[in-house]
Amino acid sequence: MTEVKIFFVMILFHKFFLIRIVMLREAMLNHLGYKPNDALMEKMGKIIANTKDYEKIEKHIADLHDHLKVNKGFVAISNSEDYLKIKIESGEEEMVAEAINKIEHFAEKYKVKLDKVEGKNTFYILGFNK
Repeated sequence: MTEVKIFFVMILFHKFFLIRIVMLREAMLNHLGYKPNDALMEKMGKIIANTKDYEKIEKHIADLHDHLKVNKGFVAISNSEDYLKIKIESGEEEMVAEAINKIEHFAEKYKVKLDKVEGKNTFYILGFNK
């Protein structure tokens, strides 16, 4: 290949990679119930960069979000940290216990490191924990 062809292949690959990143951010925002805009896309980019090996656990995060709905729990963007957070809003002890069980199972099965907020039913998703 000539240098010009190699250059164009590199540009195409770079564009494809950037488009893929934007699509991943947008897809997760949609899945979590957000309407993507520039600020949310930027925040999601920071979360992805800050969450260790995000791409290894992304699908599992989306699945957890779906599984927690019956327990009045969900995954959301943290306003104070550049992480996704898991939040349980149910006031019923049984539902909270079931949700925490699901969260612990998720963390153990998919090797996800979480940080529990003291005194709250909230957890930050820190990333993949080898």
